[in-house]
Amino acid sequence: MASHVVVIAADLRRTTVKVTPGTYLADVLDQACKKLNLSSDKYLFKHKQRQVDLSVPFRTSGLIGGAKLELVQRSNTPSAVQIALQIPQPEAREIPGGRLIKKFPSDLTLWKIMRQFESGEASAGKNINITARGFASTTSGSGQLYYETPVLNIMGREFSTFEDFQRTLAQLGHNSGNVLIRLGFRRTEQTLFEALQQISQSFEEAESQEGSAAANSTSGSATKEDSDLIGEEKRDDVAAATSDAAAEEAEAADTASRPEPPIESTNEETGPEATDATTDPTSSVPSQDPYQPVNVFLAPTGATPAAALVPASESDFTPTVAHAQLHQARLLQSSRNTRLPSDKELQGKAAAQEARIASIQSVLVKVRFPDNTSSEWRAGPSETGAFLYEAVRHVMADPSQKFHLLLSGSKILIQDSSSQAHNLVKTYKFSSRVLVNLVWEATVPDSVREEPFLRANVAMRAQEVKVPEVTHVEEDVPREEIKKADKEERSEKGGDGVKKVPKWLRLGKK
Repeated sequence: MASHVVVIAADLRRTTVKVTPGTYLADVLDQACKKLNLSSDKYLFKHKQRQVDLSVPFRTSGLIGGAKLELVQRSNTPSAVQIALQIPQPEAREIPGGRLIKKFPSDLTLWKIMRQFESGEASAGKNINITARGFASTTSGSGQLYYETPVLNIMGREFSTFEDFQRTLAQLGHNSGNVLIRLGFRRTEQTLFEALQQISQSFEEAESQEGSAAANSTSGSATKEDSDLIGEEKRDDVAAATSDAAAEEAEAADTASRPEPPIESTNEETGPEATDATTDPTSSVPSQDPYQPVNVFLAPTGATPAAALVPASESDFTPTVAHAQLHQARLLQSSRNTRLPSDKELQGKAAAQEARIASIQSVLVKVRFPDNTSSEWRAGPSETGAFLYEAVRHVMADPSQKFHLLLSGSKILIQDSSSQAHNLVKTYKFSSRVLVNLVWEATVPDSVREEPFLRANVAMRAQEVKVPEVTHVEEDVPREEIKKADKEERSEKGGDGVKKVPKWLRLGKK
């Protein structure tokens, strides 16, 4: 019994496609896209916000007659599909289980899949002839070889022509999961020579069309990028000339009227371990040797951490209204359904991450040694793990001993390699300030472990770690006033916040 479905495009255009119980939804997609002048490779069906499986017939799809199918755009990134090719006898005797299994992208054609299974890793190292088989005709005595075409059976559908073999897995509705393909062969009346010529012509034309489309898209994007770069270079030249002229005028005007500024330290204050420039004259002058540490710190004198010695107030552990609001906001956020990011969002996030990494000019790396002394180095964006290891060996008392560096708070080991695959910024995600712990190798003797780690001339420059005083910030409304206001509000409402029944309305005693 024939029926129909209604296909609605993104621009609200609609078309009606007639279907039978045995019509595959992949064919429905092809007919709908052909009527709407769209490419079926870039679209799929959704019904009631759920993706429709295009590989099943209309009978088993769960759709009813007159169902409205939304035509939505397919993801540009192909997904992986695991293909199991069932080999017929007698070729299956040499293959365990008679099946070849491998994952392929969903945008790969059936012909390329067969070519992959013929040789390479997909065929388990065995050469299997699938696409160029011939047989000798016994009816004629000319000894001419005729072509034996492969026949693919995919979920009850047979594909045996060259036009069918040019279809991709996505066009057949297989975008994920596992697919079983039963391989068979059918004898034809076409000679092997003619078949091979037809194969070379048809599939070379298809590959040339794909290559030309890719070249056109690449050239178009390159032309646009070149024009953008030319425009940006022109704007940069004009802006640079204007800024240089303005800078020269400002410098000439301010030289006579402004006194010479005092010399400041080149080192910035960074957190609780920042040091004053006047206490250490060596830190104010930038070192020419990149392996020389920027700052050297002594080991703490006490066994208790300095943070534990700071007196704490009881009010610091009392939750406030802001804490309750933040907790409620997090609960509300976690209760909402969130979708997976799209390809465009993932590309934007990756581009933002690359831009953030490119904007990093330098990082301050602090290495903590086994005797609790530490040193800081300024590393550029092109430095690798070998730079840190060489810098540590420059301040070691015994540089011949082996050690390794670990990121603080994790088990990530920094490799002693000068390759850009071990870049500090790009690979290990260094930014701003980073703490690294030095750990001895197991072969280092105990006598070396007990000795001071730093050399004598480096240890003379060491200074104590200064812990800044934490200023107490007073709240605008004290907690006692808030509690008092809440208590007065409850007393106005009747003790526990519930209105009491008036005396004249109460039932009297009998």
